[in-house]
Amino acid sequence: MNSKIRREKYGLVGTVHEKMMKNSKKGMEMVQVAILIAIAVALGLIFRERIMDFVDATFDGLSSSGF
Repeated sequence: MNSKIRREKYGLVGTVHEKMMKNSKKGMEMVQVAILIAIAVALGLIFRERIMDFVDATFDGLSSSGF
């Protein structure tokens, strides 16, 4: 029986190669997310004091304005 006919008859989706490509793409997406998180953490550590100064100034401004 032809593999295309077998897939249609039994409802099998894709070949092994197609499944491996989908898993590979999911893995690459996870690597990209991990890299972006690492960059965000590194920038947060590098600019930690400036970020804290900004947050403190913002909350001080809000609390003094009666918000």
